Formats: sequence, C-alpha cells, structure tokens
Amino acid sequence: MENANICQSCGMPLNTQEEKGTGKDGSASEEYCVHCYKDGEFTQDISLEEMTELNLQYLEEWNKENDQEYRVEDARAELNRFLPTLKRWRKGN
Repeated sequence: MENANICQSCGMPLNTQEEKGTGKDGSASEEYCVHCYKDGEFTQDISLEEMTELNLQYLEEWNKENDQEYRVEDARAELNRFLPTLKRWRKGN
C-alpha cells in the first residue's frame, strides 16, 4: 500500500495545499512536501541517513504534537524502518 497523504521523502503529513511541494509547472505535488520538493526538483541532495538525522532535529516538537515521548535512539530506529518505505528511498527509484 502506498503511504498516501504524507511526503514521500521525509514523511511529513500533507494535509493542506500550503504543505505540498510544487511541480515544474507550479502545480501542487501530491507526493512531496514544500520542504523537500520545489519546481519539480528536490530541494536538497541528501542521503537517507541525512534525512533521518534531519527528522530527528524535530523530535521534541513531534513528541509534543503527538503526545509521545520517543527517545532519540528509539526514534532513529523507527525512522530507519519507516523512511525506506517512502518512494524517494525505495530501491530502484
């Protein structure tokens, strides 16, 4: 099953048009967020490992918004399982 309604690069929810990235023609991307994708291209040349560490920078905020208490080690392990399932990181893409 495709991970619908989340960025296929970082996992951010795509709940509003403002959160969606843009294609070359300026149309809203249904697959990627504004932070990862602009004008039909990724905004950063980043590895999967770097994306994991980037996401961990927002762990405290994520914990508060989701009423969780993930520790960095646990969140890293979860991201290492989750991010490779997203379109940008799947092997063969």
